[in-house]
Amino acid sequence: MEKTNNGKIVITGMGAVTPIGIGVDNYWKSLVEGRTGVTEITSFDTTDLPVKIAAMVKDFKPEDYMDKKLAREMEPFMQYGYVAADEALKDAGIDPLQETPVIAPERIGIVFGTVFAGITNVEDTEKGIATGAHTKTNPRFITKIIGNIGAAQIAIAKGLHGPSYTISTACSSGLDTISMGAMLLNEDLADAVICVGGEAATCPLTILGLSGTHALSQRNDDPATASRPFDAERNGFVMGEGGGAIILEKESVAKARNAKIHAELIGYANSTDGFHVTSPHPDGIGAIFCMQHSLQVAGIEPDEVDYINAHGTSTPKGDVIEVKAIKSLFKDHAYKLAVSSTKGATGHLMGAGGVTETIACIKAVEEDILPPTLNQITPDPECDLDFVPNCSRSSTVNIAMCNAFGFGGQNASLLVKKYSE
Repeated sequence: MEKTNNGKIVITGMGAVTPIGIGVDNYWKSLVEGRTGVTEITSFDTTDLPVKIAAMVKDFKPEDYMDKKLAREMEPFMQYGYVAADEALKDAGIDPLQETPVIAPERIGIVFGTVFAGITNVEDTEKGIATGAHTKTNPRFITKIIGNIGAAQIAIAKGLHGPSYTISTACSSGLDTISMGAMLLNEDLADAVICVGGEAATCPLTILGLSGTHALSQRNDDPATASRPFDAERNGFVMGEGGGAIILEKESVAKARNAKIHAELIGYANSTDGFHVTSPHPDGIGAIFCMQHSLQVAGIEPDEVDYINAHGTSTPKGDVIEVKAIKSLFKDHAYKLAVSSTKGATGHLMGAGGVTETIACIKAVEEDILPPTLNQITPDPECDLDFVPNCSRSSTVNIAMCNAFGFGGQNASLLVKKYSE
C-alpha cells in the first residue's frame, strides 16, 4: 500500500490513571500480571440500581498530584486527565514553564477526549435543586461540567498557547484525540501535541441510562469476572473510569532534543457506520473501512500487523461483529496475529479508554509482551481468534493496532510501530 501521510510522528511521553494502577508502570504491570479493577461500587448507594459494579480508580488523592485550589476547580474526569498529562510531559522531558523550554509553548497543542464530561456533577446539582437542598449552583458549576475545560486546565497550569480541541465521539473519543494530534502535526500547526482522555461518569444516572440500552453487565455477584470480552457468557460491559495521555511529536523535533522515543505512530483513521445510534452495523462495514484506512495511511499490508488491542467491550453483539470485521479484512492472517481486549481488566474507560489502550499497544511494542484478555472461561465458536486468554505472553510485536468503536457508529483505529531511524 502507498503511504499517504507525511513524515514520521513519534510518541515520546505516556501517562495513565486507571482502575488497576496509577502511573504507566503500575498500569502495565497490572495488565501483564492479569489483575482486575472491577469491584462493587461503594461511592454511592446502589440498592435500587440494576448494576452495582464498576472499575473505579482506587487510592487517588488529587492533592497528591496538584495543589488543593486546582483540585477544587476540576471534576474527577479532569483530574485524571491532568495527572496523566503531567506524567506524560515529565516522561517526554517537556516543561513548558521552563525559562527556555525545549519546545515553545505556542507550538504545543492539546486535544482532550471525554464522553460524559461532568455528568456526575450535573446529576448531583439537579438532585439538590429538585429536593430543595440547594437554591443556587456552585460558582464553578459550569466550568466543571463542560468538556473543554479539561484541556483548558492543563493549558493554564502548563502555560500552553498552541491549538486546543475537545473531542467527544462516544467511545472512540480517546483514539480520535491521537488522530487529531497527528493531523495537527502533519499540518505544521504544532511541534508536539498532548493527547488526553478523561472519564469519571459512574453514577446512578449513567447506570440507569446505559442499562436501558442493555449495554451493561449485571453480574453483580462476581465483579472480578463480569467483564468477559469474547467469552460465550459475556452479557455486557462494565463501566470504568480513568485518564490517559500520550505526547506526539514530529520526529525531527524529538531527535533534535535527544528525546527518548517509545514508538512511532504510523497510521490512524476514523469512520462512521451510518447505521444506528447504538448498534454497530451487523457486517462491521465501518470497522472494516476504518482498520483498512489506517493500514493505507501507514502504507503497510494487513499481514504486517502482529497484535490488535480490540475494542472488545464484552457485549454479545459488538464482540462478534468486531471479530467478523477482523476476519474480513485480515483473512487468513486473522488466525496468526494476536487479539486481546484489556477491558477484561480495566472495564470500559470510555473517553479515556482509547488512550490507555494505545499505551498498552506501545508497551507491547516496546517490551514484546502481549497483554491478556481476562475471563476467557467459555469458548464462543463465533469468536475463535487468538485472544491471549487469561495470561500475558512474550511474542515479537513490531506493529500493533488499536480499535475503538462507539455509539452512533463511531469507529477509530490506529497503528503504532517499533521505532527505528
